[in-house]
Amino acid sequence: MAKIIVLCCLIILSAFGSVNAQKIGFYELHKGNISLKFTNWGAAIVSVILPDRNGKLADVALGFDSIQEYETNKRNFGAVVGRVANRIKGAQFTLNGTVYKLIVNDGTNNTIHGGPQGFAHVIWNVTAHSNVGHTPYIVFTYHSIDGDQGFPGDLLVTVRYALIGHNLFSITMKAVALNKPTPVNLAQHAYWNLGGHDSGDILSNVIQIFGSQITALDSELIPTGKFEPVKGTPYDFLEPRPIKSKINGLAKGYDINYVLDGGVGNKLKRVAVVHDPKSGRVLELSASAPGVQFFTANSLNMTGKGGFGYKPHAALCLETQAFPNSVNQPNFPSTIVSPGKPYEHNMLFKFSTN
Repeated sequence: MAKIIVLCCLIILSAFGSVNAQKIGFYELHKGNISLKFTNWGAAIVSVILPDRNGKLADVALGFDSIQEYETNKRNFGAVVGRVANRIKGAQFTLNGTVYKLIVNDGTNNTIHGGPQGFAHVIWNVTAHSNVGHTPYIVFTYHSIDGDQGFPGDLLVTVRYALIGHNLFSITMKAVALNKPTPVNLAQHAYWNLGGHDSGDILSNVIQIFGSQITALDSELIPTGKFEPVKGTPYDFLEPRPIKSKINGLAKGYDINYVLDGGVGNKLKRVAVVHDPKSGRVLELSASAPGVQFFTANSLNMTGKGGFGYKPHAALCLETQAFPNSVNQPNFPSTIVSPGKPYEHNMLFKFSTN
Protein backbone atom coordinates (compact mmCIF):
# COMPACT_ATOMS: atom_id res chain seq x y z
CA MET A 1 0.00 0.00 0.00
CA ALA A 2 2.84 2.42 0.86
CA LYS A 3 4.44 1.85 -2.56
CA ILE A 4 1.11 2.44 -4.29
CA ILE A 5 0.61 5.78 -2.44
CA VAL A 6 4.11 6.97 -3.32
CA LEU A 7 3.71 5.89 -6.97
CA CYS A 8 0.40 7.75 -7.25
CA CYS A 9 1.99 10.88 -5.80
CA LEU A 10 4.88 10.71 -8.25
CA ILE A 11 2.43 10.39 -11.14
CA ILE A 12 0.47 13.39 -9.87
CA LEU A 13 3.68 15.37 -9.38
CA SER A 14 4.78 14.57 -12.94
CA ALA A 15 1.42 15.71 -14.29
CA PHE A 16 1.54 18.99 -12.40
CA GLY A 17 5.11 19.72 -13.39
CA SER A 18 7.54 22.02 -11.65
CA VAL A 19 6.31 24.03 -8.68
CA ASN A 20 7.66 27.11 -10.40
CA ALA A 21 5.81 26.47 -13.66
CA GLN A 22 2.96 28.85 -12.85
CA LYS A 23 3.04 32.60 -12.59
CA ILE A 24 2.03 34.26 -9.35
CA GLY A 25 -1.53 35.50 -9.44
CA PHE A 26 -4.78 36.10 -7.55
CA TYR A 27 -7.75 33.72 -7.47
CA GLU A 28 -11.26 34.11 -6.04
CA LEU A 29 -14.10 32.07 -4.53
CA HIS A 30 -17.69 33.28 -4.00
CA LYS A 31 -20.71 31.78 -2.29
CA GLY A 32 -23.67 33.71 -0.91
CA ASN A 33 -22.41 36.66 1.13
CA ILE A 34 -18.82 35.39 1.36
CA SER A 35 -16.05 36.33 -1.06
CA LEU A 36 -12.46 35.14 -0.72
CA LYS A 37 -9.30 35.94 -2.61
CA PHE A 38 -6.06 33.89 -2.66
CA THR A 39 -2.60 33.98 -4.16
CA ASN A 40 -0.40 31.02 -5.08
CA TRP A 41 2.52 32.82 -3.40
CA GLY A 42 2.48 30.90 -0.14
CA ALA A 43 -0.99 29.46 -0.93
CA ALA A 44 -2.17 32.52 0.99
CA ILE A 45 -5.57 33.92 1.88
CA VAL A 46 -5.53 37.52 0.60
CA SER A 47 -9.02 38.67 1.63
CA VAL A 48 -12.20 37.42 3.30
CA ILE A 49 -15.20 39.69 2.71
CA LEU A 50 -18.17 39.22 5.06
CA PRO A 51 -21.31 41.18 6.03
CA ASP A 52 -21.75 42.67 9.50
CA ARG A 53 -25.02 42.51 11.48
CA ASN A 54 -26.42 45.28 9.24
CA GLY A 55 -25.32 43.65 5.99
CA LYS A 56 -22.36 45.98 5.44
CA LEU A 57 -19.44 44.18 3.79
CA ALA A 58 -15.85 44.39 5.01
CA ASP A 59 -12.59 42.55 4.42
CA VAL A 60 -11.66 40.86 7.72
CA ALA A 61 -8.21 39.51 6.76
CA LEU A 62 -5.01 41.59 6.79
CA GLY A 63 -2.91 41.49 3.66
CA PHE A 64 -1.51 43.36 0.67
CA ASP A 65 -2.82 44.71 -2.62
CA SER A 66 0.04 43.56 -4.87
CA ILE A 67 1.95 40.38 -5.61
CA GLN A 68 5.22 42.26 -5.11
CA GLU A 69 4.31 43.06 -1.50
CA TYR A 70 3.65 39.38 -0.79
CA GLU A 71 6.99 38.43 -2.34
CA THR A 72 9.02 40.90 -0.29
CA ASN A 73 7.23 40.81 3.08
CA LYS A 74 7.98 38.19 5.74
CA ARG A 75 4.84 38.57 7.90
CA ASN A 76 3.20 35.45 6.42
CA PHE A 77 -0.15 37.23 5.97
CA GLY A 78 -2.67 34.48 5.23
CA ALA A 79 0.01 32.01 4.15
CA VAL A 80 0.48 28.30 4.69
CA VAL A 81 3.56 27.94 6.89
CA GLY A 82 5.75 24.82 6.93
CA ARG A 83 7.39 22.35 6.41
CA VAL A 84 7.24 22.77 10.20
CA ALA A 85 5.22 25.67 11.61
CA ASN A 86 6.39 27.57 14.69
CA ARG A 87 9.81 27.26 16.32
CA ILE A 88 12.42 24.51 16.37
CA LYS A 89 14.98 24.97 19.13
CA GLY A 90 18.60 25.17 18.09
CA ALA A 91 17.59 24.91 14.42
CA GLN A 92 18.17 21.18 14.50
CA PHE A 93 16.68 17.81 15.38
CA THR A 94 17.67 14.14 15.38
CA LEU A 95 15.67 11.57 13.41
CA ASN A 96 16.59 7.88 13.23
CA GLY A 97 20.08 8.66 14.49
CA THR A 98 20.83 11.44 12.00
CA VAL A 99 21.18 15.07 13.08
CA TYR A 100 19.51 17.50 10.67
CA LYS A 101 20.69 21.10 10.80
CA LEU A 102 18.20 23.72 9.61
CA ILE A 103 18.57 27.36 8.58
CA VAL A 104 18.38 29.84 11.46
CA ASN A 105 15.74 32.54 10.94
CA ASP A 106 14.47 33.21 14.47
CA GLY A 107 16.89 35.11 16.67
CA THR A 108 20.42 33.70 16.56
CA ASN A 109 19.69 30.05 17.28
CA ASN A 110 16.30 28.82 16.11
CA THR A 111 14.20 28.07 13.05
CA ILE A 112 10.64 29.34 12.66
CA HIS A 113 7.92 28.43 10.12
CA GLY A 114 10.13 26.13 8.08
CA GLY A 115 13.04 28.51 7.50
CA PRO A 116 13.58 31.69 5.46
CA GLN A 117 12.29 29.99 2.29
CA GLY A 118 9.56 28.01 3.98
CA PHE A 119 6.23 27.24 2.35
CA ALA A 120 4.95 30.79 2.90
CA HIS A 121 7.65 32.17 0.59
CA VAL A 122 7.44 29.95 -2.49
CA ILE A 123 5.22 29.60 -5.55
CA TRP A 124 2.55 26.90 -5.31
CA ASN A 125 0.79 25.30 -8.27
CA VAL A 126 -2.95 25.85 -8.65
CA THR A 127 -4.04 22.33 -9.56
CA ALA A 128 -7.82 22.75 -9.34
CA HIS A 129 -10.16 25.75 -9.16
CA SER A 130 -13.93 25.92 -9.47
CA ASN A 131 -16.22 28.83 -8.70
CA VAL A 132 -19.44 27.09 -9.71
CA GLY A 133 -21.75 24.59 -8.03
CA HIS A 134 -22.50 24.07 -4.37
CA THR A 135 -18.85 23.92 -3.27
CA PRO A 136 -16.52 26.50 -4.81
CA TYR A 137 -12.93 25.43 -4.14
CA ILE A 138 -9.28 25.89 -5.00
CA VAL A 139 -6.38 23.45 -4.56
CA PHE A 140 -2.71 24.42 -4.22
CA THR A 141 0.12 21.90 -4.51
CA TYR A 142 3.81 22.17 -3.64
CA HIS A 143 6.71 19.72 -3.96
CA SER A 144 9.33 20.30 -1.27
CA ILE A 145 12.54 18.56 -2.27
CA ASP A 146 14.92 16.53 -0.13
CA GLY A 147 17.13 18.97 1.81
CA ASP A 148 14.72 21.89 1.48
CA GLN A 149 15.74 24.30 4.29
CA GLY A 150 17.59 21.34 5.82
CA PHE A 151 14.62 18.97 6.13
CA PRO A 152 14.97 15.37 4.90
CA GLY A 153 13.02 13.76 2.07
CA ASP A 154 10.76 14.81 -0.76
CA LEU A 155 7.33 15.96 0.42
CA LEU A 156 4.23 16.48 -1.70
CA VAL A 157 1.82 18.96 -0.08
CA THR A 158 -1.74 19.92 -1.04
CA VAL A 159 -3.99 22.58 0.48
CA ARG A 160 -7.69 22.73 -0.44
CA TYR A 161 -9.80 25.79 0.41
CA ALA A 162 -13.57 25.38 -0.05
CA LEU A 163 -16.86 27.12 0.68
CA ILE A 164 -18.87 24.07 1.73
CA GLY A 165 -22.13 25.45 3.06
CA HIS A 166 -23.87 28.53 4.42
CA ASN A 167 -21.06 30.71 5.79
CA LEU A 168 -18.77 27.67 6.17
CA PHE A 169 -15.17 27.76 4.99
CA SER A 170 -13.01 24.62 5.13
CA ILE A 171 -9.27 24.08 4.80
CA THR A 172 -7.74 20.65 4.23
CA MET A 173 -3.97 20.26 4.32
CA LYS A 174 -2.35 16.99 3.27
CA ALA A 175 1.24 15.88 2.88
CA VAL A 176 2.87 12.68 1.66
CA ALA A 177 6.50 11.77 2.34
CA LEU A 178 7.79 10.31 -0.93
CA ASN A 179 11.02 8.67 0.18
CA LYS A 180 12.13 9.48 3.76
CA PRO A 181 10.55 10.14 7.16
CA THR A 182 10.33 13.86 7.92
CA PRO A 183 8.65 16.18 10.42
CA VAL A 184 5.53 17.93 9.11
CA ASN A 185 3.44 20.56 10.89
CA LEU A 186 1.43 22.84 8.59
CA ALA A 187 -0.51 25.88 9.76
CA GLN A 188 -2.67 28.61 8.23
CA HIS A 189 -1.34 32.03 9.26
CA ALA A 190 -4.32 34.31 8.58
CA TYR A 191 -4.42 37.61 10.48
CA TRP A 192 -8.06 38.21 11.44
CA ASN A 193 -9.80 41.46 12.34
CA LEU A 194 -13.56 40.89 12.34
CA GLY A 195 -14.22 44.63 12.41
CA GLY A 196 -12.41 44.95 9.09
CA HIS A 197 -8.72 44.90 8.25
CA ASP A 198 -8.66 48.72 8.45
CA SER A 199 -10.72 49.11 11.64
CA GLY A 200 -7.97 49.42 14.25
CA ASP A 201 -7.05 46.98 17.01
CA ILE A 202 -8.75 43.76 18.09
CA LEU A 203 -8.40 44.30 21.85
CA SER A 204 -12.16 44.67 22.37
CA ASN A 205 -12.89 41.40 20.58
CA VAL A 206 -14.34 38.77 22.89
CA ILE A 207 -12.65 35.38 22.60
CA GLN A 208 -13.13 31.92 24.02
CA ILE A 209 -10.38 29.32 23.59
CA PHE A 210 -11.14 25.67 24.30
CA GLY A 211 -7.76 24.88 25.82
CA SER A 212 -7.26 24.31 29.55
CA GLN A 213 -3.47 24.20 29.30
CA ILE A 214 -0.61 25.92 27.53
CA THR A 215 2.83 24.61 26.63
CA ALA A 216 5.18 26.44 29.02
CA LEU A 217 7.84 28.55 27.27
CA ASP A 218 11.49 29.35 27.76
CA SER A 219 13.03 32.79 27.19
CA GLU A 220 13.07 32.20 23.41
CA LEU A 221 9.30 31.42 23.27
CA ILE A 222 9.97 27.70 22.76
CA PRO A 223 8.11 25.05 24.81
CA THR A 224 10.07 23.51 27.66
CA GLY A 225 8.09 20.25 27.45
CA LYS A 226 5.94 21.09 30.46
CA PHE A 227 2.24 21.93 30.51
CA GLU A 228 0.65 24.64 32.64
CA PRO A 229 -3.04 25.24 33.47
CA VAL A 230 -4.49 28.51 32.21
CA LYS A 231 -7.15 28.91 34.90
CA GLY A 232 -6.66 32.16 36.83
CA THR A 233 -3.83 33.37 34.57
CA PRO A 234 -3.80 35.98 31.78
CA TYR A 235 -4.12 33.02 29.36
CA ASP A 236 -7.50 31.98 30.75
CA PHE A 237 -10.11 32.27 27.99
CA LEU A 238 -12.09 29.22 29.09
CA GLU A 239 -15.05 31.59 29.34
CA PRO A 240 -15.57 34.37 26.76
CA ARG A 241 -13.89 37.65 27.66
CA PRO A 242 -12.30 40.62 25.87
CA ILE A 243 -8.72 40.16 24.72
CA LYS A 244 -7.76 43.38 26.49
CA SER A 245 -9.05 42.21 29.87
CA LYS A 246 -5.73 40.72 31.01
CA ILE A 247 -3.28 41.57 28.25
CA ASN A 248 -1.51 44.08 30.50
CA GLY A 249 -0.29 41.13 32.54
CA LEU A 250 1.94 40.15 29.63
CA ALA A 251 5.07 41.83 28.30
CA LYS A 252 3.72 42.57 24.79
CA GLY A 253 0.65 40.46 24.16
CA TYR A 254 -0.34 36.91 23.35
CA ASP A 255 1.96 34.51 21.52
CA ILE A 256 1.33 31.11 23.08
CA ASN A 257 0.34 27.56 22.15
CA TYR A 258 -2.81 26.17 23.78
CA VAL A 259 -3.33 22.46 24.31
CA LEU A 260 -6.82 21.90 22.95
CA ASP A 261 -9.22 20.02 25.21
CA GLY A 262 -10.38 17.62 22.49
CA GLY A 263 -7.14 15.64 22.69
CA VAL A 264 -5.02 14.08 19.96
CA GLY A 265 -6.70 12.55 16.90
CA ASN A 266 -8.01 13.37 13.45
CA LYS A 267 -11.51 14.38 14.51
CA LEU A 268 -12.53 18.03 14.48
CA LYS A 269 -12.59 19.68 17.91
CA ARG A 270 -13.67 23.16 18.99
CA VAL A 271 -10.77 25.59 18.97
CA ALA A 272 -12.08 29.11 19.56
CA VAL A 273 -14.95 31.55 19.14
CA VAL A 274 -14.23 35.22 18.41
CA HIS A 275 -16.89 37.96 18.53
CA ASP A 276 -16.44 41.56 17.46
CA PRO A 277 -19.09 43.47 19.46
CA LYS A 278 -19.06 46.51 17.20
CA SER A 279 -19.74 44.76 13.88
CA GLY A 280 -21.47 41.73 15.33
CA ARG A 281 -19.29 39.35 13.28
CA VAL A 282 -18.49 35.98 14.84
CA LEU A 283 -15.82 33.46 13.87
CA GLU A 284 -16.05 29.88 15.18
CA LEU A 285 -13.06 27.64 14.48
CA SER A 286 -12.80 23.85 14.71
CA ALA A 287 -9.75 21.79 13.74
CA SER A 288 -8.16 18.36 13.97
CA ALA A 289 -4.79 19.60 15.28
CA PRO A 290 -3.88 19.15 18.98
CA GLY A 291 -2.92 22.80 19.56
CA VAL A 292 -3.51 26.40 18.52
CA GLN A 293 -1.07 29.30 18.62
CA PHE A 294 -2.93 32.41 19.76
CA PHE A 295 -1.05 35.50 18.57
CA THR A 296 -2.09 39.16 18.79
CA ALA A 297 0.33 40.69 16.24
CA ASN A 298 2.31 42.31 19.03
CA SER A 299 4.99 44.07 16.96
CA LEU A 300 3.10 44.71 13.75
CA ASN A 301 4.01 48.01 12.07
CA MET A 302 3.58 48.25 8.30
CA THR A 303 1.34 49.43 5.48
CA GLY A 304 -1.25 46.98 4.21
CA LYS A 305 -4.20 46.93 1.82
CA GLY A 306 -5.52 50.30 0.75
CA GLY A 307 -2.51 52.05 2.28
CA PHE A 308 -3.85 51.41 5.79
CA GLY A 309 -1.26 51.31 8.58
CA TYR A 310 -1.26 48.00 10.46
CA LYS A 311 -0.14 48.61 14.06
CA PRO A 312 0.41 46.32 17.07
CA HIS A 313 -2.73 44.29 17.92
CA ALA A 314 -4.34 45.12 14.54
CA ALA A 315 -5.24 41.43 14.19
CA LEU A 316 -5.28 38.07 15.88
CA CYS A 317 -4.03 34.73 14.62
CA LEU A 318 -5.41 31.31 15.51
CA GLU A 319 -2.84 28.93 14.04
CA THR A 320 -4.03 25.36 14.61
CA GLN A 321 -1.03 23.06 14.58
CA ALA A 322 1.02 20.46 16.43
CA PHE A 323 2.85 21.65 19.52
CA PRO A 324 5.91 23.81 18.74
CA ASN A 325 9.30 22.07 18.81
CA SER A 326 7.57 18.66 18.93
CA VAL A 327 10.45 17.16 17.00
CA ASN A 328 12.70 17.80 20.03
CA GLN A 329 10.16 16.93 22.73
CA PRO A 330 9.54 13.18 23.01
CA ASN A 331 6.55 13.70 25.35
CA PHE A 332 4.71 15.76 22.67
CA PRO A 333 2.60 14.03 19.99
CA SER A 334 4.87 13.01 17.11
CA THR A 335 5.00 15.12 13.94
CA ILE A 336 7.01 12.56 11.94
CA VAL A 337 5.44 11.59 8.61
CA SER A 338 6.73 8.52 6.77
CA PRO A 339 6.11 7.06 3.30
CA GLY A 340 2.75 5.32 3.45
CA LYS A 341 1.73 7.29 6.55
CA PRO A 342 0.37 10.61 5.20
CA TYR A 343 -0.33 13.82 7.10
CA GLU A 344 -3.72 15.52 7.24
CA HIS A 345 -4.91 18.68 9.03
CA ASN A 346 -8.49 19.90 8.75
CA MET A 347 -9.99 23.26 9.72
CA LEU A 348 -13.55 24.55 9.63
CA PHE A 349 -14.46 28.23 9.94
CA LYS A 350 -18.06 29.21 10.60
CA PHE A 351 -18.98 32.90 10.17
CA SER A 352 -22.12 34.50 11.58
CA THR A 353 -23.40 37.72 13.17
CA ASN A 354 -25.26 38.63 16.34
